[in-house]
Parts: sequence; structure tokens; C-alpha cells
Amino acid sequence: MNTPTNPAGITRQTSLFASNKLIRNTYILLSLTLAFSALAAGASMMFDLPHPGFLITMVGYFGLLFLTTKFRNSGLGLVFVFALTGFMGFTLGPIISMYLKMPNGAELVMNAMGATAITFVGLSAYALTSRKDFSFMGGFLMAGIIVAFLAGIGAYFFEMQGLSLVVSAMFVVLMAGLILYQTSALVNGGETNYIMATITLYVSIYNLFTSLLHLMGVFSDD
Repeated sequence: MNTPTNPAGITRQTSLFASNKLIRNTYILLSLTLAFSALAAGASMMFDLPHPGFLITMVGYFGLLFLTTKFRNSGLGLVFVFALTGFMGFTLGPIISMYLKMPNGAELVMNAMGATAITFVGLSAYALTSRKDFSFMGGFLMAGIIVAFLAGIGAYFFEMQGLSLVVSAMFVVLMAGLILYQTSALVNGGETNYIMATITLYVSIYNLFTSLLHLMGVFSDD
């Protein structure tokens, strides 16, 4: 006797399995890249290496991001993921060292790390458990990131402290939105490549941490 099948149910189960596997692979790779980035930052601090500067940072970041995207479906993609996150960790080391030289530097760094971790875990958990679709935020986030990036360049070259604070505040909001957007895409099928998902979440965490650190550092001097 043949048992009737339910194609719709099988499709949903297959889709759910694929989604869970993608999420698991993404968070495993994200954990590894964060650890590798922390090691690179620690090494940079240990050897008291100088910050490579704005131009080298931008060329290194966008160059490695391009290579990661190009090879996202091959083993080389993993190599470039670690190259990118290691490079960003290297650039982060001198920044953290600068803040640690402040009277309350250790507290500032720990507070920024704690706030970043709480924000990431909270937003990710909400997106994963609610399974809400935040794809509608894509256009707003893209436009906002471009505006904030260009404003940040202006604040850097023209040494505009007020504008740099605004840019940091913008990045805090935008990166929080990007975490929701990317996690939602993992859950709802908007993202199918765990390498690209990892990069997006890593960049969100990196920018969220540096922006919070900048804001806390400025306001602690008042």
C-alpha cells in the first residue's frame, strides 16, 4: 500500500533544513573569523605597530572584499575571508592601543565590546526567533551606508569633529539595521552563501564596535 506524500510539506522541511545549515555554517565561520581578527589585533598591539593609514586600509579592505566576493563559491573564498578579517583586525589593533592610553581607556574598550556583543546577540536572536522579513530595509541601508561613508571621508580629511560624531552615530544605527537585515536574509532565503553572510555580519560588528568606541571616547572627555 502506497503512503500518500505531501510535496508542500517536504519542500518546507527541505527549505528549513537548508536554512538551518546555512545559519550554522555562517555563525561557525563568523566565530572563527572574529577569533582570528582578535589575534591579529592582539599581535598588532603587542608589536606596537602603527596604523596603516586611511588609503592602505581602504585599498586593502575593498581589494580583499572584491576577491572574497569573486571566489565566494570556492575554497579560495575562505582564504580571502580570513585574509580580510585578519587585515581588519590588524588595523583595529593600533586604534585600541590609542584608547588604552587614555586614563579610562580599558573601561572604554570593555564597555564598547560589551555594548557591541549585547547589540549583536539581541538583534540576531530577535531576527532568528521572530523570522520576520527585514528585506524592505535593503534600500535604506545601502543609501545610508553610502552617505555615512562619504561623510566620514569628509570628516577625516577636513578634521571635522562634529561631523565625525554624527557619522559614528549613523553607523551605530545602520550597522544595527544591517545585522537585522542579514540575519533575516539567512532565515528567509534572501542569502544563500555563508561566506558573504559572514562578511556582512563581521563588517557590521567591526563598524559597530569602532563607532561605539569613538562615541564613548569623545563623551568620556566631556
